[in-house]
Amino acid sequence: MSIHREGYKYILIASFLWAFIFWLCSKFLLDIPWLLWPINVICFLLWFWIIWFFRLPARNNTSNDNLYVAPADGKVVVIEETTETEYFKDKRLQVSIFMSPLNVHVNRCPIAGTVKYMKYHPGKYLVAWHPKSSTENERTTMVLSNNRTEILVRQIAGALARRICYYVKEGQQMKQNDEFGFIRFGSRVDIYFPVSTKIDVKIGDIVQGGVTVLGSIA
Repeated sequence: MSIHREGYKYILIASFLWAFIFWLCSKFLLDIPWLLWPINVICFLLWFWIIWFFRLPARNNTSNDNLYVAPADGKVVVIEETTETEYFKDKRLQVSIFMSPLNVHVNRCPIAGTVKYMKYHPGKYLVAWHPKSSTENERTTMVLSNNRTEILVRQIAGALARRICYYVKEGQQMKQNDEFGFIRFGSRVDIYFPVSTKIDVKIGDIVQGGVTVLGSIA
């Protein structure tokens, strides 16, 4: 396991903050151990959680040109046919994955292909499962296309996620499972497939980014 680069700053801040609080406690609370140690335990747990949040576990990723691979860790909360209004402007099959603060928050490409469209939208911070979060929250929209299929992947900020990071631009060639972004502190990822797609997961399933197969390319 390694640490994602997005976490370096936060881990450094947390480490300095813990060291400063420890110094203050040692200076002023040394004679009050029943208060000194609980404060330091809380600081340690917060520091450890930040490291855990930005973890980047080693995985055997699924690589297959006939399959759509999950772009994120989390829980499948939506599988429905809907109208995608930003790019396709037609009927699509939407699958949504909710990422809790305990999940790995790296986002990966479900297929290999060319980035045909990439746009960042500033917005609100409604809870990630809110029906309007897909259209009103801070979000990015990426369309990946190859000679067999074309899909849209949308990063959506949640109530705690206040920063969406993305690393791609239009025209860029991506491999399946390449990292295209990261969302900090809880969020959601929507994927819009062709309506003919056979989906291999169901609502409530727990998926792993880069590993779990979401469906097959028709």
